[in-house]
Amino acid sequence: MLSIRGLTKRYGERTALDALSLEIGAGSFCVLLGPNGAGKSTLFQLVTGLFAADAGEIIVGGHSLKREPSAALRSLGVVFQQASLDLDLSIRRNLLFQADLQGLPRALAEQRIRDDCARLSIDADLGRKVRELSGGNRRKIELVRASLHRPPLLLMDEATVGLDPKSRRDLLGTLQADVRELGVSVLWATHWVEEAEQADRVLVLHKGKLLADGTREEVTSALGEPTLEAGFISKTSH
Repeated sequence: MLSIRGLTKRYGERTALDALSLEIGAGSFCVLLGPNGAGKSTLFQLVTGLFAADAGEIIVGGHSLKREPSAALRSLGVVFQQASLDLDLSIRRNLLFQADLQGLPRALAEQRIRDDCARLSIDADLGRKVRELSGGNRRKIELVRASLHRPPLLLMDEATVGLDPKSRRDLLGTLQADVRELGVSVLWATHWVEEAEQADRVLVLHKGKLLADGTREEVTSALGEPTLEAGFISKTSH
């Protein structure tokens, strides 16, 4: 679903991503684990076309972001670290606005909004303004919004920042269910090691380079410590 080849991005003298290459297959839950400043958000900004890379290639769903940007971006849904909902609009109006941007017929959009919000237990609040909702429910709305056009790849950038433990667990559980039941691929960026515990694959990013890539057990072994947390701290603390 996602192929990144030799991706490089610099900000003046600082290299945020250094010839990064990785592949994300279909129907997998992948955690991109890295400390603050590792390059996770920069990677997402490049994949979503917000920034241009200095070098390298990005292919999403078989489409080159450089040569076929519209087709590539249609394969993506994204939840950024910073909330981007209109707080003074209701849940329904926020979601219908996104559906209109995606060109969804109104009847289909209404059906998906009802179904997806019911699945996340927020359907009773469709008429409420977003500012009246908890942080956990706001994140649920952003997930529904990102999925309205049924993209095969979801990017989640530090999506649990500010959430309580239950909301964090519920959001992770929802995405893992989507991977199992719908075949969606998820790339979840985080600096929380515990969020990598149930991942199909863990990619450790530090200073713009991959330090390790594989299952949780393989990455723990590659980092050379008895636990993933110990290895992550040891290899990314300098």
